[in-house]
Amino acid sequence: MNIKKAAEMFDLSVDTLRYYERVGVIPPVNRNESGYRDYQTNDLNWIYLAKNLRNAGLSVESLIEFAHLAQLRETQNVEEAQKQILHDQLAELDEKLAQMQQVRELLVYKIETYDEHVGKFQAGTITPAKVEKLWERK
Repeated sequence: MNIKKAAEMFDLSVDTLRYYERVGVIPPVNRNESGYRDYQTNDLNWIYLAKNLRNAGLSVESLIEFAHLAQLRETQNVEEAQKQILHDQLAELDEKLAQMQQVRELLVYKIETYDEHVGKFQAGTITPAKVEKLWERK
């Protein structure tokens, strides 16, 4: 598969794919006899992984380290180092998801109680000095 099709497949730009290869986010892609990149399934897997890990917040530097480790298969503990990068990212993502869940719950609460709160403010039942402490609600 050529670079244009690979880019379209993952909704990335051709420049992004070239950049990912140049800096080492993805391993070098084999070239055909004409010198053009010839993306194979393994290359596409790397692109898919890189795109998703970037979307999840993994830094370019961590992706470069991960890809670099993949090319050092003869070195001991490569798999463990790669796995640790993935574990670290999963822990960070879990933390972000927990934070997002809390924000989601707050938004649901605000939407569900919005009309009631506005009515209480308008009726004078709630004043700026007597508002609920959102951080204490449950």
